[in-house]
Amino acid sequence: MTQVKDGLISLNCKACGHISDVDLRLKLSSFILKNQPKKGKKDKSTKKADRRARKAQAQANGDKDDEDDDEDDGSPHDSNRANDENGDNDDGDVGVEAGSDDELTRRINAEAKDIDATVDDKEIEWSVDTSAEAVAARAKGLPDDLKRSLVIEGGEDGEDAEGGASNYEVLGAWIEAEAKTAGGVANVDSVEIYKKAQELGMEKKHRTLTVLAQALFDEGIVTKKQIEPRVAMLKKMITSEKHEKAFLGGTERLVGVDHPDLVPAVSTILMQYYQYDLIEEATLKAWGSKASKKYVDSKISKQVRKSAEKFMQWLETAESEEDEDDDEEDDE
Repeated sequence: MTQVKDGLISLNCKACGHISDVDLRLKLSSFILKNQPKKGKKDKSTKKADRRARKAQAQANGDKDDEDDDEDDGSPHDSNRANDENGDNDDGDVGVEAGSDDELTRRINAEAKDIDATVDDKEIEWSVDTSAEAVAARAKGLPDDLKRSLVIEGGEDGEDAEGGASNYEVLGAWIEAEAKTAGGVANVDSVEIYKKAQELGMEKKHRTLTVLAQALFDEGIVTKKQIEPRVAMLKKMITSEKHEKAFLGGTERLVGVDHPDLVPAVSTILMQYYQYDLIEEATLKAWGSKASKKYVDSKISKQVRKSAEKFMQWLETAESEEDEDDDEEDDE
């Protein structure tokens, strides 16, 4: 028998008397709570159902229920009771009276056949998947202009996700593909590269310079004079000390990882950066004074700076000579 009290549902077995609680997470539980019988006095059929329940329990315990020991006096109610107990109801349900708790249970079971009451053993959790894969998948459905302005975590200043790859990777791959089509990276137009960076919303990000240092140059950076044709574009994009450091970091990767044979040419490369005003003197001195493992491992960083000693010494000498010239001018 189903019992509902204080918002809780329990099952009372008439055979053994065991009472168990019903899981309120089940859809059937919600249906029962919403369709509770109205409270009030029990009608005769409900009382008779209760008496039969008590009698069945008494018989199971070997006792006699005096309330139901009265002989059948032939009244219609007694006749109906006899038919019910012998299983002669028209609907075929034994011991179920209209309006009783058991009748409600029968009706619920009949109406709930199409309800999937199966739930997982674990508690239901309402949450949003914030994994990198899920965020990238959702980002695909955004308008292009919104996608470009959306910053998704992944780098120091954020990365935009596009098909699982960062926009920095997208830009580098695009330049590489254009270089193959054009017959070399030197043939890829600087204006088109800048427009692609704009399209990806990263023309002002300092980490873009790390990508460009690796993508624009190759082993011919010095011998093929690859720096000069890119000066105008690079000056437009290198707008702070942070951008300068990122550009030097990309250069470390270029010579230390991508093309290790270029390590001896570091001083020559830095000289051109300085002469074309791409990197300020103070930034170069700070970079050359201490190895860093931010862009490459410490061993490679030390090798690159070791090769840069010739340029760093020249920079110090040039500064001393300038100071002397300034003093002579003041004396005059």
